[in-house]
This record gives sequence, C-alpha cells and structure tokens, in this order.
Amino acid sequence: MDCIQLNNIIKASKNILIISHLNPDGDTLGSMCGLYSGIKDNFKKKADMLLLSKLPSVYEFLPFIKEAKHISEFDKSREYDLVINVDVASYDRMCDSSIFFEKAANTANIDHHKTNEGYAKINFVEPNASSTGEVLFGLMKEMEWKISLDTAICLYTAILTDTGSFRFDNTSPRALNFASELVNIGVKPSQIYKYCYESNSKALVLFQAHCIGKAMFEDDNRIVYTIVYKKDMEKFCAGEDCTEGLTEKLRAINTTEVAFVVKELNSNMSKISMRSKNTDVAEICSVFGGGGHKLAAGCVIKSNTKDAVKKLLEEIRKQKS
Repeated sequence: MDCIQLNNIIKASKNILIISHLNPDGDTLGSMCGLYSGIKDNFKKKADMLLLSKLPSVYEFLPFIKEAKHISEFDKSREYDLVINVDVASYDRMCDSSIFFEKAANTANIDHHKTNEGYAKINFVEPNASSTGEVLFGLMKEMEWKISLDTAICLYTAILTDTGSFRFDNTSPRALNFASELVNIGVKPSQIYKYCYESNSKALVLFQAHCIGKAMFEDDNRIVYTIVYKKDMEKFCAGEDCTEGLTEKLRAINTTEVAFVVKELNSNMSKISMRSKNTDVAEICSVFGGGGHKLAAGCVIKSNTKDAVKKLLEEIRKQKS
C-alpha cells in the first residue's frame, strides 16, 4: 500500500490511536508527537497517543507530549478506526496495547528496524533509514502534508536522538538533508541538543557514574558490560530511564567492540541494551526474542542478571568466532 492510500485512510478515520514502544526514546516519542501534530494540522482532527512506560523527563519539551496518556488511563473496551505504531519493531513490543491494535479496522506500522516483519495491515518499514522520524518525514513529504514548526521539532528530535546527534553510522545523506529541511522550517539545533543531552538530573549522572565505575571487561577489554540492580536504582533515586545513553558510554571506550547493559527487572528477568562497533548485535539479541539494528539492539532474558550475562557472553563469542 502506498502513502496516498495511507493518507486517505487517515482522512477517513474518525478516531485514531498512535502507539509508542515500551521504555520510550526520542525516536518513538518524536515520531508519535510529530504524527499527532501532522494529523492535527492537515486534517483538523486529534489522535490519541499511548505511552506504555513513564515518560522520560528529558522529552517533556516535545510539542503535544502532554496530550499523551499512559495505557492505564485508557478504556480497554474502546475501538479505533486506525491504530498507527511508530518505531515499534515487533508485535510483542506493544505489550498490553495490542488489544487496541487487534480490534482496529485498520493498522499501520511505521518503523526502521531490520527485524520488523511487517505485522500491520499497512507497513512502511525502511531498514536503511536512520530513524522512524526519517521514515515519517519522508511519508509526509510524499503525501504533501503541511509541516508546521511543532511537527518539525518533533521529527528533528527523532532523527537527532537515533543518530546519536549525527555521530552514528546510520547518519546518511538523506538523514542530514531531512534535518536541514527541518532547520529551514525553524528548528533550532542548539536548543534541541540542550533539551536532549544537557538536561539530565544530578541523580541520573551520579547513578550512571556508579554503573560505569563497576563495569566488567572480558576478552582483552573487547567486551564490556555493567549490571544495573534495582537496589542501586532505589539508592540513587534513579528513574526507569536511568540507562539511557549508558551503553553508548561503554562503547566509546577505545578497546570496546561490544558493550551491553543488563538491567534487573526482577529476580528472574533481565532487560538488555547492547551496542557494538562492528558485531551484529541484532543477531545476538534475536536469539533471546529481541532485535533492533546491527550496531544497536536489545532484548529481555528470562534469567537473573548473573545468568543473563553468562548467556550473552556465550552468544557474543559465538558471533565473533
């Protein structure tokens, strides 16, 4: 289905829901708010926006983000004409919000993860795109939507954060060209950078320093990892977004080839964030039901943190052998 058909479905839909993924980042939130803004400006209608986790405070500046509601605030019996997922790489990443997806007359999936299997009725998945924000801006341009400053701020944030402020390998000419177009609309890069990267709380900075200080190194310093325990999060009053950017800091060490963070969810469940310089970590995470990109991926392992580390090290060594 092409973007013109998507445009027509949005135009015809009376009630629309936009879903962001669990543990939201700048790409899913920027894309969600950008799509909300675009629909409002071009069709004079409002969509609902759904959060599965607490909003990271660093993204409170996004236009219309206050309109987003946590899933606990939704009436589960409600049915939507159209449900659009943004940056949701797999069906299970919708968690409890899948109830709305299943009942919707139409569903759309806008994403850039190579592991996305196209689970919606309408799928716009571009694995070579830097971000879902880039995919979405491309669609908006093709549909000839008016792009307001509010929409531009949201899309720029999505592209900026998923390219690591234009440092990662996914920073393509198209991503830079799109960012330039958004700046021409009125986005102020220095302002968005400060919001995204210079607005961390004291608790977050001290907590991450603690985690980095107890990092473990394996295989001649080529593999580095740290474990985030619930008791430490409580001690430092760290929020659920406390690991944001932590894996990248470990990858930045000059000897590192693969870096990962193991976050304790409970005594038998661990959340993994993995980054690399060359190794395909999406392949490693897929072993545990996760996925993502070649150099940035994640998963959840049904094990305590110690066993999760053991399993990850085995898979990393298999991949590198």
